[in-house]
Amino acid sequence: MKIRSIICSAILLSVLFSCNKTDFNYPAGTVGSSKIVYFPSVAIKGDRLMIISQGSPFTDPGVDAILNGAPLQYTTSGSVDANTAGIYGLTYTASNPEGFSASDWRTVVVIGNDISANDFSGVYLRPATGITSTWTKTGDGIYSVENPGGSAGVGMTVVVVNYAGTQIAIPHQISPDFGEVSSSNESYSLTPAPPTYSWVFHAGGYGTALRTFVKQ
Repeated sequence: MKIRSIICSAILLSVLFSCNKTDFNYPAGTVGSSKIVYFPSVAIKGDRLMIISQGSPFTDPGVDAILNGAPLQYTTSGSVDANTAGIYGLTYTASNPEGFSASDWRTVVVIGNDISANDFSGVYLRPATGITSTWTKTGDGIYSVENPGGSAGVGMTVVVVNYAGTQIAIPHQISPDFGEVSSSNESYSLTPAPPTYSWVFHAGGYGTALRTFVKQ
């Protein structure tokens, strides 16, 4: 009986000590000895792809940069020269006091004044696959191009620009059909007839091959 009494007393003491009230009244910004770290968020305002005519004013819509529900200062890398035709990239970045950062991006295309007479719309064949791609003009220097990879992708489109002379590009954008896309190594030749163009189509699963198309 004495041993059982000692055991019962030990259990009772353990229960009493375990029921001591824990103080959760931590200093602001901490949990116990740990500091709470809030991470920034950055989201663009306005359109991700903006297209303007050469000489037109450009106003950057900026971004919403937030830290723990409050506005946060951000920096912008890159700039836009609205008087010079070209494709410009802007990146917006904000950081918290601990050095963790978040960013977002925008593409701005300045369409030159020398392309108004150009019309690259039509059907183009990619000889390597025997599959066509269709260009539809939607504005001066602006096209909706179906199947830009000249392979699987019929009915899927991206925005293509002819921003100066015969210079073309798929500006960095997020396509509803392909996701994040762009192009590189672009060229467009009017002569000798028929017109041809080439580019590397940067999209998920498309690789880095140079793709060449001939107007039909």
